[in-house]
Amino acid sequence: MIEKIMDDFYRISVPLPKNPLKELNSYFIRGDESDLLIDLGFRMHACRDALESGLAELNSAPERRDILLTHLHADHSGLVNDFIAPGRRIFLSDIDLRYLLRIISGDTRAATHLRFTTEGFPDELLSRIEKTNLTKIYALGVDGARCQGLLDGEILNIGAYRLQTVLVPGHTPGNAMFWMEEQKTMITGDHVLFDITPNITAWVDVEDSLGDYIHSLKKGFDYPVEHSLPSHREPGNYHERVNDLIVHHEHRLEHVHNIIIDAPGLSAYEIASRMKWKIRSKSWDTFPPMQKWFAMGECLSHLDYLRLRKKIYRIQAEHAYIYYPHTPAE
Repeated sequence: MIEKIMDDFYRISVPLPKNPLKELNSYFIRGDESDLLIDLGFRMHACRDALESGLAELNSAPERRDILLTHLHADHSGLVNDFIAPGRRIFLSDIDLRYLLRIISGDTRAATHLRFTTEGFPDELLSRIEKTNLTKIYALGVDGARCQGLLDGEILNIGAYRLQTVLVPGHTPGNAMFWMEEQKTMITGDHVLFDITPNITAWVDVEDSLGDYIHSLKKGFDYPVEHSLPSHREPGNYHERVNDLIVHHEHRLEHVHNIIIDAPGLSAYEIASRMKWKIRSKSWDTFPPMQKWFAMGECLSHLDYLRLRKKIYRIQAEHAYIYYPHTPAE
């Protein structure tokens, strides 16, 4: 499905099969000498077919098409190699580009595995997830030489549109939005979603993903946004939603803190099992393995936030770190 957003600016709906996100909003801008495609979908047939169909309807020629990624996740980057012609450019933030190349090289795999298992995630379950994780199977394999890293504030000019890079780390280490001042429009990517809450996980070598995300929400609030273009689902009131997301994580942090106060000595995996999740599952035991993996990452980002602000602390127990609340005297 194609939707005209503005003159020479379109949305292509890309389905995401067997994924709770349901679909990706891919955006296409027709320029004077080149065009720009923003985010693409998983490297799988359903995504490829929908994007090919949409671009064909828009008479998009590969030889004049550059690609812009809001961030490194596979549902945004997986199809890059299928839709980029020789000599064309792939843009994403410099931070996410460097991190993506680390992921592709396998540099972060062992550290991620170690973080999860030392926080109580069962090793056997994690190994099984790593073999069947669709976000890895359908991920991008890209030659870094074809990519151009963008810095905060850097501008891309496409036809009548001027896209300013707004670095908003949190959802990924180098997540970005793109601001079009003349149109008062923000391409929000996954930083601000309106029907669902962006997943904020703990990343290797990132000390405080959730702290970064909350700081980025406050940074992005200052833009006079009248129209928002998210990567998933429908748009909404930008400033109202930013405030809602900040409050959501304040409540979430209080919830996690109270779990530790009420039951000190739990591992992160046990804390995640006691958190409230919006998922159709009767109990933690019946959670799909991948959803446990996502839940664990989000739990860790909240624990990191609380620990760095000395609300809680952890000690090494026999099989995993366990968490305790700080008392006022501490």
